[in-house]
Amino acid sequence: MRLKPLDVLSLLAILLVSIGAAIVESSEALAQAPKAETAPPAAIEVKPTPPAAAPTTEVMENPYGLEALWRQGDFVARGTLIILMIMSIGSWYIGIIKVIEQARMLKDAKEADDKFWHAHSVKEGVATLKEDSAFRFVAEKSSLAAAHHATMQTKQLDLNTWVGMALQRAIDVISNRLQSGLAFLATVGSTAPFVGLFGTVWGIYHALTAIGIAGQASIDKVAGPVGEALIMTALGLAVAVPAVLGYNWLVRRNRVAMELIRHFGGGVHMSLLGRGGRTRADSES
Repeated sequence: MRLKPLDVLSLLAILLVSIGAAIVESSEALAQAPKAETAPPAAIEVKPTPPAAAPTTEVMENPYGLEALWRQGDFVARGTLIILMIMSIGSWYIGIIKVIEQARMLKDAKEADDKFWHAHSVKEGVATLKEDSAFRFVAEKSSLAAAHHATMQTKQLDLNTWVGMALQRAIDVISNRLQSGLAFLATVGSTAPFVGLFGTVWGIYHALTAIGIAGQASIDKVAGPVGEALIMTALGLAVAVPAVLGYNWLVRRNRVAMELIRHFGGGVHMSLLGRGGRTRADSES
C-alpha cells in the first residue's frame, strides 16, 4: 500500500506536535520542582519578651546614730538623753520669753518718756502708762509713799528717805523679775558638757564590755559603739553653747533696761521732792 504525500505530511505534523507538547510538559515540571523545594519555611511565631524589671535600690538601715543609741542604750543612756533634751528645751523657752519681756520693757521706756513727762503731775503721768508697765509700777510706789508720808502723824524719817526706800524696793522687784530664769541658763551652760561627757564615758564602758564578751576587736565592732557614745558629748556641747551665749546677751540687755528704770525712778523722785509732785513739763510751764 502506498501512502500519499498528503498523508505523510499530516503524520509528520502530528508527530511534531506530540513531541513539542512533551517537551513543554517536561519543562514545566522541571520549573515547578525547584519552586516546591525552595518554598519559604513557615513563619515562626515570636512571642514578645516582657520588659526587664527596673533595678531596685536596696535601702540599708544605718546601724548607728541617735535612733540606734536610744534603741540599744540602757536606762542610764536614755536618762542622759532625756536630761539633755529637757535642758535644751528649757534654755530656748526661757531665752525666748526673756527676749520678749525685755523688748516690751524697752517699748514701755519709750512710752514713759513720751507720755509721763508731758503730764502735769505724777498722778496724771501714772494714768497715762500701761497697767503692766514696770515704769508705772515705780511711779505708783513712789507716789503712794509720798502720799503716805504726808498722812503720817509721827515722821521719824524725812520725805527724801521715805520715798527713796520705796523707790529702791520697787526697782529691786523689777530687777528680780528680770533676773528670773537666768540662773537656769547659767546652770545649763556650766553643767551640760559634763552631762554629755558622763553619757560618753558610760557608753564607751558598755561598748568595750560588749566587745570583750564577743571577743571581736575589729574596726567595725569598735568604731560604731564608740562613735555612738561620742554623740553624747556633741549633744552636751550643743545644749551648753546656746545657753551660755544667751545668758551673756540677756544679762547685758537687763543691764540696759535697769539703767532706764533707775533713770526714770530718779526723775520721779526729784518730781516728788523738789516740785511737790509736779513733773518736769508742769514745772517748766
